[in-house]
Parts: sequence; C-alpha cells; structure tokens
Amino acid sequence: MRKISRLLIANRGEIAARVARTAKARGLEVAVLRHAAEEAGPAHAIADQVVTIEGPTPVAAYLDIPQIVAAARKAGADAVHPGYGFLSENAAFVRALDAAGLIFVGPTAEVIDLMGDKVRARAFVAERGFPVAPSAIEDDDPASFIARSRAVGYPLLIKPSAGGGGKGMRIVREDSLLAAEIETARREGQRYFGDGRLFVERYIERPRHIEVQVMGDGRGNVVHFWERECSIQRRFQKIVEETPSPALSPAQRLEICETAAGIARAVNYRGAGTVEFIYAQDGGFYFLEMNTRLQVEHPVTEMVTGFDLVAEQLRIAEGEGLSTGQADIRQHGHSIELRICAEDAAADFRPAIGKILLLDEPRGEGVRVDSGILEGGRVTADFDPMLAKLIVHGGNRAEAIARARAAVRDYVILGVTTNTGYLDAILAHPAFAAGNVSTGFLAEEAETLTAPGEDMREALIAAAALSDQWLLYEVGQISEIHRRMGAWRN
Repeated sequence: MRKISRLLIANRGEIAARVARTAKARGLEVAVLRHAAEEAGPAHAIADQVVTIEGPTPVAAYLDIPQIVAAARKAGADAVHPGYGFLSENAAFVRALDAAGLIFVGPTAEVIDLMGDKVRARAFVAERGFPVAPSAIEDDDPASFIARSRAVGYPLLIKPSAGGGGKGMRIVREDSLLAAEIETARREGQRYFGDGRLFVERYIERPRHIEVQVMGDGRGNVVHFWERECSIQRRFQKIVEETPSPALSPAQRLEICETAAGIARAVNYRGAGTVEFIYAQDGGFYFLEMNTRLQVEHPVTEMVTGFDLVAEQLRIAEGEGLSTGQADIRQHGHSIELRICAEDAAADFRPAIGKILLLDEPRGEGVRVDSGILEGGRVTADFDPMLAKLIVHGGNRAEAIARARAAVRDYVILGVTTNTGYLDAILAHPAFAAGNVSTGFLAEEAETLTAPGEDMREALIAAAALSDQWLLYEVGQISEIHRRMGAWRN
C-alpha cells in the first residue's frame, strides 16, 4: 500500500474539476495543469496548485509525456490521475510514471497495451470463449485481407486497430467500394493514431451500443456497476447516455454484465474500465472493445448505484482494494446524461467559439452538472467542443426524461452556440421515449430532430426585449412623428 498525499490531474475541463472534488473530499492535495493559451476553468479554482505547461498547441502540451512527468515532480505529486482522453490510455505514459516512482491511477501498461489494440483484444477475448462478431484481421495475412473481408459478408465495418472515438471507421455495403474504403480507413488510422493496421467485422444492422462499468483491484477481484446504454451517437460519438438500458430484460442485463466482468477478470484488471458491446436486434451481443479508463458517461452509473467511481479508483491505486462486493451494487431509479457542446446543430454541427457572456446552470432535485466552463471565459477551437455534462436522476425512465427536458431548457449559456435545443429534440422524440433506438437513430431521424428555428429564435429575442423595462421606457420617449416614420432611413 502506498498512500497518496498529492495528486496531479493530467487533464482539463470538466473531468479535471470532477476528479479534483473527490480527491479533495478524500483529504488529498490537488495539482492541475494549464496551458498558457488556455482559459481558466473550475478545476483551477479548486486545485491547491496550477502547473503551467507549454507546447506549440494546447493539445500538444497535454500529450507531452516528459513534460507531464516533470509537472508531477514539480508539484510534488505522489500520483497522477489521467481523466479520459489525452494520455489516459497511453502505455508509454504509464511506464514513464513507473520509472519516476509515481502512482498511475489506472491499469498497468501491459493491460493498456493489450486491450488498447483492438486486434489483440478481440483475439484475447475470442480465445477465452467470449462472444465476438465475425471478422477478418489484416495482420493475419495482408495479401488476402480483401478476400477474407468479403467472406465475412456485407455490410462490413472497417476499423483501425488502434484508437477510438469513431475515427477511421467506415461502413461498406457494396463490394465495389471495399478496396477504396479500406485505403481511406488506413490513411485515417495512420493520421489519427500513427497506426494504419485494420480489421473488419460484420456490421450489425440497427445495433445498440451497450457498455458495462467494471472495477478491479489487480489481484483477481472484479465487480461490475451494471450497464449503460450509449446508442444515441452522431458519427460514432456518444451524445446521450442512460442507465439502465431500456432494451435489456433482467436476465440479459445480468448476462452481459457478468460477461464484461469475466473479460476484466481474464486480464487481471486494475482500476476503472468499461467493456463495450454491440447488441443486436435478436438479443445477441458481441464484444466491441475495452476502454481502460474512466468514461465520459460514468456519472449516470454513480447516480443509480450511489458509488463514487473516482473514489474507488483512488482506493485501488493506494492498494486498499475494492470497497464493496457485487451483491451490494444495485441499481436505483434511472439516470440520463446529456453532453453540452459548443456546436451549431443547424449548421451541420459546426464547432462554435466565443465568450461566455452569461452562464446559468440548472438546479433542482436529481440534477447534476459537471462543468468545465466559467462565465466570462472564452470557448476556442483548441479542444473538443464539449463544455459540460448535464446528468439527471429519476425514480423511473419517464421521470428521468421529464427532468432532463426541464433541466436542458433551463440551461443558459449566452455568447456561444450550443446543442441544448437539439438535445431537447432528442428527448422529445417518441422513439426515444419508447426506448426504440439504435446507433443510427440520429442519422435516420435527422429531419425530425430540429432545434428551434430562426422564427422561434427571433420570437424569443423579441420577448426578452419586451420584458426589459428600461428599453420600454426609452421607446416611450420617442416622439409620435418619429414613431410614424417606422424603419425609414435617409
């Protein structure tokens, strides 16, 4: 056991603030990072120390392993929490921290190497009898890869061996497009991940994306914290997540969660991780990948189980082990998370930038906001457009949807365009209310999922103007002759 007294959070935005709060509640001192070009956020106000990092771009600085290790030493940290993204699944980073005598709050480098390589991970899972979709792996025989891909059967999903977030993934339905799409996916894999290796798998039509939260102590003990439904995706990026999944029966839920725990047990997993599955319409499910880190959507699990997953991570990193057994982890009610992003849904989700002139976050029973922004701050194009996460909890799914709709309508961010109207349109859709969705739902319903248009926007602006007593007074001071002139100009 190695007690942690000071923790460096090697991340930014809402996840840095979220980790910092739990660390402080456990009595730890906290250091966070900040690039010189980066706006101050909630994490910087919480932390005991802010360490400045440098780089040609802010993202490059957060990916600079020697600099992050040096920052941990400068801060006098005993341990580093990676959050998600950036270096959270980088085995070289873990090895550099090990060499520096620092605790990594997460799994071992060996497990990250294994499960971070989709090809190796699939082979590992399949060899142990867990379900995987029919597939072909380029590494097995590059010369016959196209022929073996055809043999899997259409439609096909091409994926890079490394990376995630939907980058490099291509759906192929026609044989005439296969060779060209393989080359495109290879180029994208090389560009995004420095690794052009590919594999293909049978694409499941109208699938659901279901993942299971697992936690292991690195000594063979693993528990799961049940599942999350993540089927509401745009271009393979999750937007709305919930738990429990409305698709699963109690027996299916137990089966998929025990399968995930079995996979984590097979790699002797340590820390928080997520095992992801494709769920078919016939009730079958197939291993997709394992994320060896905390997920963006982890708060919905916390809301229904009552456990603080970051606190569990820190316990395990210190060698205390799991705080609970499987029998004590139960689901209570229903939770939904909405990702609040700076983007214009009416303009093909173009990222938005600007100064946050007014920020008023929703409050109330069952409402939680994990935010990475402050009023007066500036949203730039340097980072991912996600600004915050809105999480709600209700006694059942209907109540959770109602609370989510009320909360997202009460979420005020002025100065930068956000997707709150689009999220409300998703929640209001009858298919979502019925739980009848798939990973293609947003694309299929693109024309019906519209946020308030220009007419509504103009009406809202007019209503706001007419509620301003000072403005009404000034209008009343205009003389009759000038009022009759209307919009006339010389």
